[in-house]
This record gives sequence, structure tokens and C-alpha cells, in this order.
Amino acid sequence: MKQNKTATLQALVLDFGSVISLTMFETHAQTERELGLEPGSLTWMGPFDPENDPLWQQLEAGKISQRDYWLTRSQEVGAMIGEQWTTMMEFVKRARGSDPMSIMRPPMLELIAQAHHSGCKTAILSNELDLFFGDDIRGKLPFLSQFDVIVDATYTQILKPDPKAYQLCLDQLDLEADQCVFIDDQLNNVQGANAVGMHGLHLDVFKPQLCIDAAKSLLGLT
Repeated sequence: MKQNKTATLQALVLDFGSVISLTMFETHAQTERELGLEPGSLTWMGPFDPENDPLWQQLEAGKISQRDYWLTRSQEVGAMIGEQWTTMMEFVKRARGSDPMSIMRPPMLELIAQAHHSGCKTAILSNELDLFFGDDIRGKLPFLSQFDVIVDATYTQILKPDPKAYQLCLDQLDLEADQCVFIDDQLNNVQGANAVGMHGLHLDVFKPQLCIDAAKSLLGLT
């Protein structure tokens, strides 16, 4: 789909994990404290040190999915504390359950608030929000009240970058694709958004503010 350059941008659509929340890699020290592990026990760093994370290399090569990667890491960490975890949710709840707000990106929360208060529609389009974090996390995140729409493939079973995933969100927003700014940390999901006509922005986990500033500019937020 070609973008209509005269379209008025009216919505901010965000991935959740690693976009609104910090990555699990960035919060290893907190995870180790929560689980009673020795500092430095968690050594895999994904995109922050791909050369020393062979499993992440498999993900980047398309040999395994993001879900596969995190299931393996969850099983490994569970074994480290003598427990048998079979889902990413068990990992996240144990590592983050007491204070999930502590792992949210403050600049992204500011962007969400600005968009919401300016009259923009806001949406989350996630492949695994409740699958990874558990449905009870929603009651612990007050900023979620600022979202008009939450589309979670935990329930729809339609994963980005399938065009139908984006369309589900657009239908609920009641907007055209070229009226929406979309942010994701996975480049293939950004490319999927661009392919359907959205204004896709890639969040670089090393420089997230660049993406946030670009979104503000597109949406006319100051």
C-alpha cells in the first residue's frame, strides 16, 4: 500500500516488550536480586553482545522464533534456582512480578502520555503481552488506561509481521494505515508495518530516544 502523504497522523501504535518495557537483558542485575542469584550469573545479552550469545544468533538468522529464544532462557534460569519453568511467564513473574513498573521505559511512558493527552489514539500491538507477562500484570500498570486498544496475539494467534495482525489493530482504531505511527524493536515487524502503509519506526535498544523523538515529530507533539 502506498502512503498518503497528506494523511493526518492520528494514532501511536506500540509493541510492548522491549519498547514500552526495558529488555530482559538490560535488567539482569534486578533479575539476579529477585531470584537470589549471584551477581553476574546471567551472561547472555542478546543484541547487546550477540557474538557471545549463540542462541540469539539463531534467532537473528531466522532459525528460531522469539518465543523459542525466551522459552529456552526461561528453562535455563528456572534450573539455576532449582525450579522447572515451562513458560516465559513464569520467568517474568518471578523476576518482575513485585514491581513491573520498575522495568518500564520512562521516556516511552512520557510519549504515551503526551499522545493520549493531545487527543491521539493509542494502541498496543503485541505478539505475546499476556503470554510473557501474565494477564494480571495489566492491573499493575496504571498507564495502560491511556490506551484505546490492546491487540495481543496471545489470544488472536496472529503474529506480526502477518499483515492481518496490523489490520486487526487498525480495525479497532477505526483508522487507515497511513494515519498511524508504529514502533517495534524487531526490524521485521517494522517492515511489516511499512508494507501495509503504516509509518513504521524501528526502536534501537541502544538509542531508544531517537525513535521516541521521531514519533513525537511525526505526531506533532512537543
